[in-house]
Amino acid sequence: MDGQGLQKIAGDYAVKLPGAELEHRSGPDWRLDKVRGKVFMLMTDLPGHPVVILKADPDDAAALREQYTDITPGYHMNKTHWITLEGGGAIDEKLVKELVIDSYRLVIGGLPKSQQPVDPHTYGRHA
Repeated sequence: MDGQGLQKIAGDYAVKLPGAELEHRSGPDWRLDKVRGKVFMLMTDLPGHPVVILKADPDDAAALREQYTDITPGYHMNKTHWITLEGGGAIDEKLVKELVIDSYRLVIGGLPKSQQPVDPHTYGRHA
């Protein structure tokens, strides 16, 4: 899938998550997806290629970077806790959605329980 397809899938999925809010910033053009004011996904265009930036558990992030050449440390973010996805051959729609929801769960897991729109430990997990 190319970078634009990657951004479309991630963006369409993110806006459906409970409590998700969308913010656009210009110069450079950034899209921020937030829950309760906390960013869980960013999108922008690096020279020549659109990217999606997501929060990830540090151990998962390291494993993903080893497994996929199209997943790199988070652009303009903490390199341990964030990953950048680029369009490429190995990343498919299922993986994109899994990584978006993982990022969302990590962010809501850091919120006070009273502000969590869903339970981060069970939301989106299939039995």
